[in-house]
Amino acid sequence: MDLGLSGKKALVLGASRGLGAATAQALAAEGVTVFAAARNISALTQSEGIKPIQVDLADKQSIAALIDTIQAEGGVDILVNNGGGPKAGPAQGQPAGAWTGAFEVMALPFFAITDALIGGMIEKGWGRILTIGSSGIVQPIPNLGLSNGIRGAIAGWSKTLANEVAPHGITVNMVIPGRVATDRLQELDSGRAERTGASLEDVQAASRAEIPVGRYGRPDEFGAVVAFLASQQASYITGSIIRVDGGLIKGL
Repeated sequence: MDLGLSGKKALVLGASRGLGAATAQALAAEGVTVFAAARNISALTQSEGIKPIQVDLADKQSIAALIDTIQAEGGVDILVNNGGGPKAGPAQGQPAGAWTGAFEVMALPFFAITDALIGGMIEKGWGRILTIGSSGIVQPIPNLGLSNGIRGAIAGWSKTLANEVAPHGITVNMVIPGRVATDRLQELDSGRAERTGASLEDVQAASRAEIPVGRYGRPDEFGAVVAFLASQQASYITGSIIRVDGGLIKGL
């Protein structure tokens, strides 16, 4: 299927590894020029159509520089918001600074970058804004209190924005992974093994047993879904949260 994306431009945040890298590669394979933004651009996979650009989402000046660079390039047609999560821990007992710090790093950069670039999409009458979230949005993950809370706020923003810009030919969606084999999942599995005293292999086997398809997802499977949501064919999908989870999430 031709997704109709050849010649489009995209900005993918957090593109040096995991889901962000898989998304950047999937879009580039469709003929999209991808500005792959990451704090460590040396870790970016070099391939045709991918242009590394450095950004630190914890640094306001770095974010402003990124916005200036993208606007100087004429803006983008596709924006993929993606970033790392905070440290694991319960919701109970978190100091106020932990909540504000997580919000400033996880949510505010997405809001600022989107606000700065969406005007160009409105002028063109076409755009795609996609935010990579977490299954904790719809089924909170134990011991990820900060992530569940902040990502839930981002989901509310995404849905609100979708309603505002739909008349301009812009779709706004979230994509949430289940257990996809990334460095982040490895870190979470290792943390669970350390807390419980079980081996990493046993933790992973128990985790896979909870997934109806019986395995962890592949990053490229996730990237393919994001690429479709960015496509011409997905023009009637907006305000949605799409799960790529192998059936893991039990809620309707």
